[in-house]
Amino acid sequence: MTRRIDYYFTLQSTWAFIGHAAFHDLAAKHGVEIAYKPCWLGAVFKKSGGLPLKERHPVRQAYRMVEMHRWRDKRGLDFDLEAAFFPFDPALADRMLIAVLERGDDPRPFIEAVFDALWRKGLNPADRDVLIALANDIDADGPALAEAAETDAIQAIYRSNTNAAIAGQVIGSPGYVLDGEVFWGQDRLDLLDDALSSGRAPYLMANADGEA
Repeated sequence: MTRRIDYYFTLQSTWAFIGHAAFHDLAAKHGVEIAYKPCWLGAVFKKSGGLPLKERHPVRQAYRMVEMHRWRDKRGLDFDLEAAFFPFDPALADRMLIAVLERGDDPRPFIEAVFDALWRKGLNPADRDVLIALANDIDADGPALAEAAETDAIQAIYRSNTNAAIAGQVIGSPGYVLDGEVFWGQDRLDLLDDALSSGRAPYLMANADGEA
């Protein structure tokens, strides 16, 4: 039986971007399925006690920048550490991604187009016209995806993903969930790799309340 990783993330996430290629390489290495679960990080933070970046202590903000330098080097990436439109409202982009998934299409080209737009091209992924153009550039139907993103059905999936993240004790993006065990952050990919390699039983957290 193919194992599955539930992948909770938002297209606004710096760390989902930095870990994107490494995570997909890991999944391919182990032959595991990825269940993509774009979710609203604000609700996840609110439930678990996290803070949006601009509300964190200046020391924490400064340390984040140091970590971005380190991981940019570690992953061999080239991108703007101070992207012009970060942070942005990711709701439309996340929901367009859900629309891609609902069509049964490979989500990676759209994910990578949004990441590239934000971190390398200085574009605003909260702008509907930008997102439509990005989708068109990868031979997707941008207007149709943008329209689908506003439907009740897609918005319901977005809420469902968010509620599932909270119920599953995910506390940030990216959150990788294997057999109920949460691995938070792309800097935990080595531990996820170990768990997949060993086949050990999952380490589960206690005291989940499961309420959104």
